[in-house]
Amino acid sequence: MSKNNNNEKKPSFSLIKRLFGGKNKEMDIMQEEAIQSPMRTIVKNFVGNKLSMGGLIIFVLIFLIVLIGPFFYPIQLSEKEETQINVAPGMDMMKLPKELEGNVKMISTGSTFSVGVDNKGKVYTWGRTKISSKIDIKKDMPSQKELGEVVAVSAGFDHVMALNTDGEVICWGSNRMSQAKVPSGIKRKKIKQIAAGYQVSFALTEGGEVLYWGNENLNDIRVTRKNGNGKIDKISVANTTLMAITKSGEAVHMGSQPSDIDTIPEDLGKVVDIATTSDNALVLLEDGSLRVWGKKGKAIMDIPNIDGKIIALAAGRSHFTVLTEKGDVYVWGDNNKGQTKLPSNVKNISAVFSGSYQNYAITESGKTITWGLKGYFMGSDELGRDVFARLLNGGRMTMTIGAIAVIISTIIGIIVGGISGFFGGWVDIIMQRITEIVSSLPFLPMAMILTSIIGNSLSENARIALIMVVLGILSWPTLARLVRAQVLAEREKEFVTAANAMGVKKSSIVFKHIIPNVISVIIVSATLDFATCMLTESTLSFLGFGVKLPRPTWGNMLNGCVNSVVIKNCWWRWVFPAIMLSICVICINMIGDGLRDAIDPKSNER
Repeated sequence: MSKNNNNEKKPSFSLIKRLFGGKNKEMDIMQEEAIQSPMRTIVKNFVGNKLSMGGLIIFVLIFLIVLIGPFFYPIQLSEKEETQINVAPGMDMMKLPKELEGNVKMISTGSTFSVGVDNKGKVYTWGRTKISSKIDIKKDMPSQKELGEVVAVSAGFDHVMALNTDGEVICWGSNRMSQAKVPSGIKRKKIKQIAAGYQVSFALTEGGEVLYWGNENLNDIRVTRKNGNGKIDKISVANTTLMAITKSGEAVHMGSQPSDIDTIPEDLGKVVDIATTSDNALVLLEDGSLRVWGKKGKAIMDIPNIDGKIIALAAGRSHFTVLTEKGDVYVWGDNNKGQTKLPSNVKNISAVFSGSYQNYAITESGKTITWGLKGYFMGSDELGRDVFARLLNGGRMTMTIGAIAVIISTIIGIIVGGISGFFGGWVDIIMQRITEIVSSLPFLPMAMILTSIIGNSLSENARIALIMVVLGILSWPTLARLVRAQVLAEREKEFVTAANAMGVKKSSIVFKHIIPNVISVIIVSATLDFATCMLTESTLSFLGFGVKLPRPTWGNMLNGCVNSVVIKNCWWRWVFPAIMLSICVICINMIGDGLRDAIDPKSNER
C-alpha cells in the first residue's frame, strides 16, 4: 500500500507557473502564446519597449518627487525676502576658504555672502559674492596690501566695510547710493566700531559719536544729542534703522520714525550688550538676564531657558544667537531657512557669529561649525523665494490639474461615445452634432474667456477647480469619437447579441460589456490627453488666465521671465520649470506611444 503511495504522481503546478511567469523548458512558443491573457501580452510588449519603459520610470520618479517633496519643502504664499532676490544656484554660502579654517578671528555675513578675518588680519570672502551683473564682492575686494592688517569687518546688503590697525575705514562693493564712499572727515576720527546696513554705512568713534553715509532716504537715521550721540558705546543695525547703547548703559533708538523696534521698555535697567534682527532687539542686562522687544511673534519673543552666564549676543534677519561662558549656544526665532536648527556637535564654543540666515560657531580647538542657509539648489526668484521649493509645489499643482481634467474629459468621452455608438440613429446624430460644436470651439481662447469671466468672482481654490472643469469639458470630443468608433465595431459581435437576447439592460451592455473590451484604447488616449492638459494649464497660467500667483505652477513660474534681462541674467528662473515641464510631457507621450504599440503591435508595421 505504501509502495503505491510512493509511486503516486504529485500534483503539478506547471500551469500556474506558466500563467504567472514561471519558466518551463518543455513548453514551446505556441503553447505559451496560447495561454497568455491579452493584458499580459500588452504588459509584456510594453516592458519590452525600452524607450517607453524609460519614460515611465522617469515620469513616476518626477511624480513621486512633486507629490512627496512639498511635505519637506513647504512654501508660504506670502513669502517675500528682499535680501535674497535673484540669487544664483549654488550651495556654497557657508563654505569657508581652507586658509581660514582653524584661524578665524571674525566673521560677518551679508545678504548672500560672508566676509572673514584671520588672526593675522587677512580678509577672505565666500558665498554668492556676485550681487549684480557688474558687482562681485570677491573680485572687487582691494588687495591685502591696500587693506592692511584688518581688525574688524562688517558685511551689509551689497557692500563691505573693513577697519585696519591704522584706524582706516575701507569700503567696497555696490556704491550706487554712495554707501562705499568713505567721507574724508572719517580719517581724522579714531574709529571704535563699524557696521554696514542696507545701502548705508556706520562708524562709531572712540568719543561715542556715530557717523554714517549712504542712502539716508531709505534708512531711518536721526543722530542727535537728544538720542545720545556723543555718548554711544555700541551700535547695532536693525533693517533700515539703528539701535545703540550709551556709555551709561541706556538702550536708544537712533531714528525718528515709529516702528516695531523703537518702543523700548522703560524698566530695562542697565544694558551691557545688544543685538538686533530686522524687526526685534535683544539686550543683555547687567544682572545677566535677557529682554527682547519689537515685532510680535512667538518664535522670536520666547527666550529659551539659558544655563550659565551669557558672554555674547548675535543676530540674523529673524533669529537670535546666545553664547554662554560654558561654551553652550542657544538659538531661537524663525526657522524658515534652518537658521535655528542647532547641530548636535555645537559644544565647547569660544565664539559665535550670526548674520542674515547663517551661523558660524568656533570651537575651542578652532574648528568652525556652520548651520543655516547654505544656498539655493535652483536659485531664488524675483521675490527671494526658493525656486526648487516652488518647482516642487508647482509641479504638484500642474499635475493635479492635468490629471483631474483628464478624468473629467475621459468620463464625458466614454459616456457620450458609448451611448452614441451603441444606440445609433437619432441619438447618434444629436450627440455627434454636440461633439462637433464643442470641438469647433477654439480651445485656448475659449478656456481663457471662461476662466477670466467666471473665475474672477471666485476664490483661489474655486478658481483652480473651475480650471480643471473647463479643461475637462473642452477636451472630451476626440475621445468620444474614438470610443464611438470602437463601440460601433463591438456592438455587432456575438456577445452583444447574446446579452440582448438574455434581456440585459442597454446601459449594462454598453458600460459593463462593451466598454471594458475597448478600455485599452481609452487608456492610451487618456495618457496622451494628460500631457495636453498639463501643457494647456501651463499656457493658461503663463498668460495669466490660469492659477494666479503667488500660488505656483510650472506655467506661472515662467510668467515673470518674459523680459530679456531675466532671460540673460537669471536663467535659472525659466530653465528649470521649462525643463521639468518638457521632460514630463515627453515622458507621457513616450508612455502613450508605448501603450499604443503594445495594444496594437501591427501599428509598428504601418
